Amino acid sequence: MAVVEIPGSKSVTARALFLAAAADGVTTLARPLVSDDTEGFAEGLLGLGYQVVREPGEWRITGRPQGPGTDGAEVFCRDGATTARFLPTLAAAGHGTFHFDASAQMRRRPLGPLTTALRELGVDLEHHGQDGHHPLSIRANGVAGGEVTLDAGLSSQYLTALLLLGPLTRTGLRIDVTDLVSAPYVEITLAMMRSFGVEVQREGNVFSVPPGGYTAARYPIEPDASTASYFFAAAALTGREVTVPGLGRDALQGDLRFVEVLARLGAKVEVGADATTVTGGALTGGTVNMRDISDTMPTLAAIAPFASGPVRIEDVYNTRVKECDRLDACAENLRRLGVRVETGRDWIEIHPGAPKAAEIATHGDHRIVMSFAVTGLRTPGVTFDDPGCVRKTFPGFHEAFAAWAARQD
Repeated sequence: MAVVEIPGSKSVTARALFLAAAADGVTTLARPLVSDDTEGFAEGLLGLGYQVVREPGEWRITGRPQGPGTDGAEVFCRDGATTARFLPTLAAAGHGTFHFDASAQMRRRPLGPLTTALRELGVDLEHHGQDGHHPLSIRANGVAGGEVTLDAGLSSQYLTALLLLGPLTRTGLRIDVTDLVSAPYVEITLAMMRSFGVEVQREGNVFSVPPGGYTAARYPIEPDASTASYFFAAAALTGREVTVPGLGRDALQGDLRFVEVLARLGAKVEVGADATTVTGGALTGGTVNMRDISDTMPTLAAIAPFASGPVRIEDVYNTRVKECDRLDACAENLRRLGVRVETGRDWIEIHPGAPKAAEIATHGDHRIVMSFAVTGLRTPGVTFDDPGCVRKTFPGFHEAFAAWAARQD
């Protein structure tokens, strides 16, 4: 049995950094993810005047319930969507003027539904380029609270940002969500808020968040389920076995449900109390709705050509507004490999084939690289035009993946 230690969750680390910064007291994060995205978030907090001490295996954040301590701060959010969406929201609860910008890649990604909601809550917010995108400035004077309507059909991060803001408002928030994608990520947020002392009431798609702030905690970061998907897929593709400790029945992350997809397609899956094991088998085709686990869509697309029948992935429009248009990127690269593919607005269908060697066009997207690395296990000669972009979430991915592939059971 091959055991693979997966780095901490990016999604959990980002939420924990927000919660820690907003909490009363000193929070310790155990085993946080160390990557370009999370380092960017931590640097953003430092720029805003928060105290962040980073040591191997442990980060300590001294909270400032009153908000940022550096008026006039200029924060560069790099490529991180959570950084770019969460930090302006955190700053809005404070007092002062704060400026935010991001990479060219992140500038292309939409913020509009979130910034519209913040404006409806009375936040003085100005976009300096294209409306609904970075760069932007916030002239903060706290947030009173109240009711707001939100469309989270492109990203659940818009809703998470408002949920995290709620306890920092004077009267709390009532959020009426008209559309929601990647709903399991919202469940992560709600569970983590409970760990920091806040209970959100939910009735359907209406979320009521009480005021009162957060309490500091010691918080362990579980392994990243999206990253684990590449190793699970590798086992499914090669007929081997992989076990990921730290991801079991009580895991927060919905992306662990990717193993259910693999089970439907022929892999053997065991989800235990504190670990998940996938053993490969003959892969079959089928239709899969991946709306709630869309970050793992490229993982499935990359192994789909080796199934015995077509694999159709549906309801993943939001993957078009990620680091790149992932639907088109997957289709482009599968065609480079000689695989027959069709796509629509929110779906992709991949036919069985025998992929041939090709260079993968990564579009600077870490998930395209890591997904097609799995394809390379059965297709010698797969290369990447930008293999280093994995630093966004897993700087040591290539070494860890090569070590797993070389290991004999």
